[in-house]
Amino acid sequence: MSGDPVPAITGGANRVDTEKLAALTGEPVGKADADYVRRRTGYAIGGVPPVAHAERIRTFIDADLLRHDAVWAAAGTPNAVFRLRPSDLPGLTGGVVAEFKA
Repeated sequence: MSGDPVPAITGGANRVDTEKLAALTGEPVGKADADYVRRRTGYAIGGVPPVAHAERIRTFIDADLLRHDAVWAAAGTPNAVFRLRPSDLPGLTGGVVAEFKA
């Protein structure tokens, strides 16, 4: 087990199925605690943006997000967001679009 972070970018209406996500990653996944998130991404939980992390992070993107014209993502603090086109997420994050919703 690598212990690497694996952000799962998903819409607010969907929940992540950790078994499906684990099948995509090839290892067990779970929720990270606040210290781990801050250390590995550089941001506090609730403010982690999809880009500009402290290290390169393998990311998965909920396929349902691509149905929207725009999404709002955390912008580095729990009190800030920014608007972007979901179709830009794979290129910006290097992420993989996949099905992993519960």
